[in-house]
Amino acid sequence: MLLQVDDISLSFGGIKALQNVCFSVKEAELFSIIGPNGAGKTSMLNCISGRYSPDKGSIKFAGEELLGRKTSERPEIGIGRTFQNLALFDHMTVLDNIMVGRHHLLKNNFLTGMAYWFGAQKEELEHRRHVEDIIDFLEIQHIRNAQAGTLSYGLRKRVELARAIALGPKLVLLDEPMAGMNMEEKEDMARFVVDLNQELGMTVIMIEHDMGVVMDISDRVMVLDFGAKVCDGLPEEVMANDHVQKAYLGADFDDEPETASQKEVA
Repeated sequence: MLLQVDDISLSFGGIKALQNVCFSVKEAELFSIIGPNGAGKTSMLNCISGRYSPDKGSIKFAGEELLGRKTSERPEIGIGRTFQNLALFDHMTVLDNIMVGRHHLLKNNFLTGMAYWFGAQKEELEHRRHVEDIIDFLEIQHIRNAQAGTLSYGLRKRVELARAIALGPKLVLLDEPMAGMNMEEKEDMARFVVDLNQELGMTVIMIEHDMGVVMDISDRVMVLDFGAKVCDGLPEEVMANDHVQKAYLGADFDDEPETASQKEVA
C-alpha cells in the first residue's frame, strides 16, 4: 500500500471532526472520498498533508510514518495537493505560479544563484522545460503568460492542478477540483484527473461532490459521515450501501412498505 491510515481521530474542542478512521490507498489508484458537508473529508486531507495533527492514529506513506514530520517535508517525500479555496499568486503569471511547485527541487541557493550563468541558468531551464510539458498536458498554452488573477475560475483551478503536478508527487490530494465549474469545465477536469492517474502514474485521493464524476472515474470510494467511516469499496458497492442511499438519495429503509389492505384503507 502506498498510503495506510489507521485509527485517525481529530477533534476541535468538543467537536469530533474524525473518529477512528481507517483506510488504505494502493499505488496508482484513483481513490475518492465522499460525504455530506462537514463529514470530515477536508480534515482527513489536512491530516495527510500535515496541516492538522490528529489526536491519535497513524498515517504511513510508502511505509514511513508521516505524523510528527514537518508539513514542508511533504513535497520532498512525494505528496502534493490542491485546495478547496484557490491558493494562487494572483499577481504572478501562470508560468511563474507553476514554477513555484518546482521550488523544493532547486539545488542552487542565494550565493550560487548570483553566478547565474554558471549553473543556475541551466537548472532553471531544465525546470522550465518540465513546466512547459505540464502546460501542454493541461492544455493551457494560451494563458501561460497571463496573470493568474485575471483568469476564469475554471482555468484558475486548472493552474492550481498544474502547480500540484509540478511538485512531481507520487500522491496528489485533490480537494473538490471540480467545485463551481460548469458541465464542460467538469468534463475537462475529470479527463485531466484520469490522465494524470493513468498516463503520469500518479496516485490520486480526490474529494468531490459530483456523484456522477466520482462513480465514473474512481477505482474505489470511501464514505465519511459525521467524521466516521461509513464504508469503502468499488463504486457500485458503495452506491448499493443503505446508509449511502439514505444520505444521498433520501431513501428511508426504516419504513415498511404498505400492504394492499393498507392502501385500500388509505
